[in-house]
This record gives sequence, structure tokens and C-alpha cells, in this order.
Amino acid sequence: MKTLIHYLGTTFQADLSRPIDISIPLTNTDENPIAWYIEKPVIEPVRFGDWVGKVSEGSSSTNFNNIQFNPHGHGTHTECLGHITRDFYSVNQALKTFFFVAELISVQPIKQGEDLVITRVQIQDALKGKVPEAIVIRSLPNPEDKKHLKYSHTNPPYLLEEAALFLREIGVKHLLIDLPSVDRESDEGKLLAHKAFWNVQNVAVLNADARHDCTITEMIYVSNAVADGSYMLNLQIASFENDASPSKPVLYLLESQNL
Repeated sequence: MKTLIHYLGTTFQADLSRPIDISIPLTNTDENPIAWYIEKPVIEPVRFGDWVGKVSEGSSSTNFNNIQFNPHGHGTHTECLGHITRDFYSVNQALKTFFFVAELISVQPIKQGEDLVITRVQIQDALKGKVPEAIVIRSLPNPEDKKHLKYSHTNPPYLLEEAALFLREIGVKHLLIDLPSVDRESDEGKLLAHKAFWNVQNVAVLNADARHDCTITEMIYVSNAVADGSYMLNLQIASFENDASPSKPVLYLLESQNL
């Protein structure tokens, strides 16, 4: 099944029968990635006395599990500015449309002191003048075991404030990245990239031009088999009234049409 996309005066075609899922599944095994010093998710059947919500144990006609997880630390998630504000804002209220033109870029973080960082110039060069609604950043190197990493206390690469500010300045509304955070793991609570992207100047008293309808999605994984370029993005979240939700971003390759 194919659909036509009209964007900035150009018509593209997307094949909806060929989705590229860039989310990481949430499991209760050691294969699950973990960040922010927590343990792996818990998925277990409900128990009422001798009754167990698991068909294979014989006492239930259905599988009936409780799931305990943290969206920020246990895998692919999408967050809104409520992640860093004193007042409550919900990602379920922030994200009201779900299809966007996205540009996938690959960037090799560079050394800065003890850190590996992604700079404004790197992103600007990789975009080559394009101004997409969404950007998907694949950090290099990109081994498949990135889907299973334990990030706590490892100081992963991150975006410099200048890079996040550049994305805001050119109008990118949805930022997706394959790292546990756009900010440094330990930064004394500064959260410079989050604040720059969402235009949050004061977390206690939110400025009127803060970007309520913009999102950051972290801990994605984009296979090396997927080429840099333009895609249609379907950004799916669960309907949690929370600052963040587990999410399932899906890409569809865009092909330019002469129509």
C-alpha cells in the first residue's frame, strides 16, 4: 500500500507495506537496555491466593500480567517539556498528530574533554540545508548491541546545547536519538539541551513561547541497513497522562515523485 505525501512543494511516495521500526522492545530479561540506575522491568502474572494469571500454570484461562517499568530508563520513549518543568504537562496532550516528514542523519560524536558530544556544525552539515519536521539522529559507531546496553555510570555521548538550539531555530519539532538522553548523564541538573530544544527558560515559571507541542524521543535504534535520508515518521505513543510514554517510532522511506 502506497500513499502520497505533499511537503514544501514536493510530492513524495511512501510504501506503507514496508515499515522500519526504530523502537527497542521492552522485556523483563537482561536483554533490555537500562539507564538511570534502575533495575530491569518486571512482567509477572497477577496472583490472588492460589490463582495465577498464567494459562501455562493451569489456574487461569487467560494470561493476565502486571508490568512495572520506567519509560525514561527502560527503552524507547517520547517525552514532552513536562519532563523538566515544575508544573505537570502530559505527552499525551502535547502530541496530537503522529505523521511527520523526518530526516535520518548519522553523526560520529567528537571528543570534548572527557565527553563525546554532537555539535551544531555536525548536525547542520548532515542536514545539507534540509529543514524537516522531525530529525532522527543515529550516533556512530552503531553496533547492534546498542539495543541491550546498560548505560548507568557510563557517561554516554550527548548533544551540546548549541546543537539543540540549532534544531529549535530551524523549526524541528520532533527530535529522535539513539542515546539515553540528549543531555550529559551527570550535569548537575542543568539539562541544557532539553531546555534549549523546548525553549524552557525557567522550569518554575514557564515562558509563554515554550514549545509545548514538541517532543524528544530517546533510546531508539536504527539499523545500519537503513540509509540516511528522508522518511515519513509515524510517532506512536501509549496514551499515558505522564511527562513521557513508551513509544514506537516507525519510518517509511520517501521517494520523490514528478507529479
